[in-house]
Amino acid sequence: MSPDLHPARAPGGTAGDAGALAPGKLGTLDIVFFVVSAAAPLTVAVSSAPLAFLVGGIGAPGAMLASGVVLILFAIGFTAMSRYVRNTGAFYAYAAAGLGKPIGVGVAFITIVSYAFLCICFYALLGFFAQLTFAHLLGLDLHWGVWSIASVLAVGVLGYRRIDVGAKVLAVLLTAEIAILHVIALATIAQNGANIAEATAASFDPRNVLFASGASALFVFGFGAFLGFEGTVIYAEEAKHPRRTVPRATYVAIAFLAVFYAFTFWSLTVAFGVDGIIALAQSENFEEMMFIAGENALGAWAGVTVEVLIVTSFFACTLAFHNACSRYLFSLGRERLLPAVLARTHPRMRSPYTASLTLTAISLIAILAAVLAGADPFLGVGLWSYAIGVAGLVFSQGIAAVSVVGFFWRDRRGHGVWEVVVAPILGAIGLLAAFLVIATHFDLVSGVDGPINGLMLACVPLVFTIGVVVAIVMRRRSPEKYAALTQSVTVVPQTETEND
Repeated sequence: MSPDLHPARAPGGTAGDAGALAPGKLGTLDIVFFVVSAAAPLTVAVSSAPLAFLVGGIGAPGAMLASGVVLILFAIGFTAMSRYVRNTGAFYAYAAAGLGKPIGVGVAFITIVSYAFLCICFYALLGFFAQLTFAHLLGLDLHWGVWSIASVLAVGVLGYRRIDVGAKVLAVLLTAEIAILHVIALATIAQNGANIAEATAASFDPRNVLFASGASALFVFGFGAFLGFEGTVIYAEEAKHPRRTVPRATYVAIAFLAVFYAFTFWSLTVAFGVDGIIALAQSENFEEMMFIAGENALGAWAGVTVEVLIVTSFFACTLAFHNACSRYLFSLGRERLLPAVLARTHPRMRSPYTASLTLTAISLIAILAAVLAGADPFLGVGLWSYAIGVAGLVFSQGIAAVSVVGFFWRDRRGHGVWEVVVAPILGAIGLLAAFLVIATHFDLVSGVDGPINGLMLACVPLVFTIGVVVAIVMRRRSPEKYAALTQSVTVVPQTETEND
């Protein structure tokens, strides 16, 4: 444990007290729904798959599996640490416990900024796709801003309410999008069985995954597809039996996403053939890849269904990120790194309602500003805010992996070397390498060329450095306030975890 971290019991108090979230509300599947919804599997399959095949080549399915393996390595130590460190400000608590408070504050700042950018991104993209879908299917052609603002308000209502209410909404939406993708995949495989052997050999050949000319680009999309998986530990304070629930949810979410993405991308290769999928990716209609596959296998209704579910997928994704971001705001308010009012919880529902309302207001202002400025929701808001968010979160994941090593370095607490040293080191190397890949291929994520990419990418180290400096200055000028940092972080003794 870092020498400047003060172990503390979980914050207590009655309903409505600052720092008192509703305990025991979320089971393993509830947390999995939040995490998988944040990853937005349908939108990945529809939008990222064509781009991955276009710029990375035929190894896209294998890259999804390889990205999942790296994240599993990280999760081995990550979940081991979750038995001892429990706090809704997950990366902040982990980095502070493993690497010291200044690094923890830096990670907290970049994580919360990344989440906020991703919320704004998904609100804009939701409005963009909702406008297209309702205009195409119902002839109702409203400005994208109308749909985005409506979604901000709807997510705000759900975020204000008890956490398990949002989990139930996500369960319905996520089940629908997973179901349609599975139906399309199975139908295309059944119709194009002759392509299975060739597609499998090409998709998972290491030469096409790790050593192809577009391999680095593949991993840009690969790691971006798992965004939000760290949300499992964000809900530790609200989980049932967190010692068991959080690790289970983490492994289930990562393994499911890795297999699901690989299977879905592979099914597209089966549908069009090895040469056909590349030809389609290089055509003018490459973005319609999933729609074409669905309509060829099942008829027009499949394309229409996917069109509708893209909108609901973005809604589910936005709700998941809103919940995660509001809990980070809540955590930093509780730590007095942000205004203490953000740490208030609802008297009855025990939700971080002030933090949720604050995030809703920020999102609403951002969307209104974009609308008034006449910005394009996809190119002018969605892609650049997504790029900053992805880079920031992958960077935070890499630092969190290093913090796991730091936490267990002197005391493995009965765990094996593989679990808390070797696997986390490999995971950290993989995640930090992923950040470098994203940084060097940032134009693939942002969708723009030129110096603007450098300015957007600079947000990540700049915000992180600001956080570290804030902590260092606080340590010198306000030692009492600095000493109070992380006192809401629960560092559970090993003897207690054994009885949890």
